[in-house]
Amino acid sequence: MVLITFRGGGRGGEHGSNNPSKSIEHMCDTRRMADDRMADIFAAVRLGGGNPAAARQALEKLWDEIGEGGDPLHRCVIAHHLADLQGAAADALLWDRRALAAVFGPGIPLDEGLRSFLPSLYLNLADSHRRVGDFDTARMQLTIARGHLDVLAADAYGALIRSELERVESALARGSTEPLSS
Repeated sequence: MVLITFRGGGRGGEHGSNNPSKSIEHMCDTRRMADDRMADIFAAVRLGGGNPAAARQALEKLWDEIGEGGDPLHRCVIAHHLADLQGAAADALLWDRRALAAVFGPGIPLDEGLRSFLPSLYLNLADSHRRVGDFDTARMQLTIARGHLDVLAADAYGALIRSELERVESALARGSTEPLSS
């Protein structure tokens, strides 16, 4: 699935990016990245490269500390990465939904920082729905993801998301519920 880049491989710490923190930093608005809470989130995400259980524990603690009224960007990033660290597709789907809910919660303005996550969020939702066998919803989520591709730059990250959309679409065409290989 997608780790603000695509979570290419299965859940449970197999990520599509060798450096998940770089992908977050790519997506997050610079002024908001500088805050202490985002630094804590980045540190927790970095744990996932070598110790997924520790990363999951640290991110869950941050999720609890931030609470429902916390900064939408923080909540989105935490939930997005917690989805990557789940062993079961259904658990990943739950966290993918929470990430999207953080973006579209009541009274939350969809600023450029949050909008930049939409292709990745919908791509993750599509892949999670595919993994649980809900192919119709997965196709719908892919369509929505494609509708948000205009926010991506013509850079390596944008190319990665576009490529992963194709991979999920191909897996859907095969009727596969297996994790995508890295």
